[in-house]
Amino acid sequence: MSVKAQTDEKQIPRSARYGGQARNDNAGGPGAQPLIRRALFRGGHLHMGDDCYRATVDALLLDPLLLADTALGDLTVRALGLSEGRAKAQVLAKEAGVVAGVEEFVWLLSRSDLAVKALKTDGEPIERGDVVAEVEGRSGDLLLYERTALNLLQRMSGIATMTQRLQERVQLRNAQTFLVATRKTPWGLLDKRAVHLGGGGTHRLNLGDAILIKNNHLALLAAREEDAVAPAIQRAWRNRREAAFIEIEVRSAGAAVVAAKAFRAARENDAESCPCLLLLDNMSPEQVRGTLDVLLQEKLREEVLVEVSGAINESNLDEYARCGADALSMGALTHSPRALDLSLRIS
Repeated sequence: MSVKAQTDEKQIPRSARYGGQARNDNAGGPGAQPLIRRALFRGGHLHMGDDCYRATVDALLLDPLLLADTALGDLTVRALGLSEGRAKAQVLAKEAGVVAGVEEFVWLLSRSDLAVKALKTDGEPIERGDVVAEVEGRSGDLLLYERTALNLLQRMSGIATMTQRLQERVQLRNAQTFLVATRKTPWGLLDKRAVHLGGGGTHRLNLGDAILIKNNHLALLAAREEDAVAPAIQRAWRNRREAAFIEIEVRSAGAAVVAAKAFRAARENDAESCPCLLLLDNMSPEQVRGTLDVLLQEKLREEVLVEVSGAINESNLDEYARCGADALSMGALTHSPRALDLSLRIS
């Protein structure tokens, strides 16, 4: 099974159907895939043609990474007298995976006297021995940019490859559940784009993108979580106009019920669309299933999308996938990916 990158950014009409009957467009449970994509799969905006994304790439790659590596030039190249020659090189795949970062790679190398020809596109599967790109230009420039550009491709491709592999595992266990990233992203939006290219959800793109009420926010509103969630949702609902979604973190079934009821009450007064999510944080699979059962019993499951986060890893991913949540968020996708094995060879 191949998981394709999700690029559908369309708004879901209020006439969306659920189980043969009209459903509100904030609801979760079976049939909620369009809402999950609307809220959490938003990587279609992340590409080099977007001014904001390109500025992010510029700020990350040129100063902290490239400048730190090249500010004093390349002593080895100077010592060997290789600066002015011409050279050709290929980027080769040494293992199979999903390639990501090709647009950024071309943009980075094209800033110098290097001509780059991409032979693979972002999100495309590659096999061992495939040529990802060809580069030609001054030997000195090629050697100067080599490591930063290759690090970029390897990291983004590693994230995309891991995301696709684990997304496929999740969907084999439960076709209604999707894998999404967290904000544990050392390379910011570049990491988010890599997840997107692997078929995973981006979640929030930045702090101004959506309203995500976490335990530290709740602690400033009330001493008990169950006392804080309702007023938090009321305040968030009044200020949701620019939010892609509203999500609240809860750590117990009781708080989940209170939050779902608060979302339902908010919509009764103002039914304007806004995806509403519960984030079940640091719960075991048994606790997740128990919380979902309580929401079903209280007829609240369709009021919310449910995300599970915290301590999800490859060893327990299958068990969490079987629980029936709408999304699983996994920090390991971006905070500790293994780089895909690629090499740049001068011919």
